[in-house]
Amino acid sequence: MTVLVTGGAGYIGSVTVERLRAKGEQVVVLDNLSRGHRSAVDESVPFYEGSIGDSALVREIAKRHNIEACIHFAAFAYVGESVTEPAAYFENNTAQTARLLDALIAADVRNIVFSSTCATYGEPQNVPIDETHSQKPTNPYGWSKFFTERILEAYDKAYNLRFVALRYFNAAGATETRGELHEPETHLIPNVLNAAAGKLPFVSVFGSDYPTSDGTCIRDYIHVSDLGDAHIRALEYLRKGGESTFINLGNGQGYSVLEVIETARKVTGKQIEMRLEPQRGGDPSKLVANAAKASKILGWQPQHPDLETIIRSAWQWHTANSK
Repeated sequence: MTVLVTGGAGYIGSVTVERLRAKGEQVVVLDNLSRGHRSAVDESVPFYEGSIGDSALVREIAKRHNIEACIHFAAFAYVGESVTEPAAYFENNTAQTARLLDALIAADVRNIVFSSTCATYGEPQNVPIDETHSQKPTNPYGWSKFFTERILEAYDKAYNLRFVALRYFNAAGATETRGELHEPETHLIPNVLNAAAGKLPFVSVFGSDYPTSDGTCIRDYIHVSDLGDAHIRALEYLRKGGESTFINLGNGQGYSVLEVIETARKVTGKQIEMRLEPQRGGDPSKLVANAAKASKILGWQPQHPDLETIIRSAWQWHTANSK
């Protein structure tokens, strides 16, 4: 039996593929390469360049490779871009996911691990955030994932499609062979490291007047290898007959933008310049996870929880792969 990984050429997807194969799993990747990189998937892994919304292609993959489960990453994930280009986010993240699910159900594939996001919660009413927190996204990216979660719930009831939706916080860090490489890059840690490497003249800090200790946004960072392991544990949970559920993934520890920059200065030994910019639309002030459910249901605990370790792994990967 084989696992289909959509978006498997992307950052988190490629790490998960790597870790699935290390566990002896058979894997097939579907990715349109709009945000991923073909080089991130080993040549020995069956790879299809195409859209998750291409129902005929998905059904053919499922039949040809005897697919028994899907880990679904493929999505646009830039908050700022979602505010200026909401149509692209609702089409790619929601509408095409619905078509993917329809094709999988037609092929009798009924175990889905879905890459969701803490952005479905919106501005937190209490921190840390657990899964019972109200959901009111503050940007179209969050709404696109929120709507997909509602589709999953409806499909579970109507078609017995069992799922685990993993609402994770900020992915960061790198393995020895896989790291974060987006074009353009909008995420904080890789941009801080690009500034340390001289690829950027400064790091933009969007907003210094949030209701936080130093006025900058606070986020919960998770090492990408820990995220990969969580997806595999969620898959194993479904294979054992687990019921559909929503689960947060995070360290339970928040760091401000300024703390990230200062830690990066320590790790790299570089003076990293920064420039204060106005707030971006749709950015909540503080997002920190309560991941107790992940521990209870999946037996998952982050193995690389501290910020310095996360940033050091990313810096080592960026240094080794700098052009």
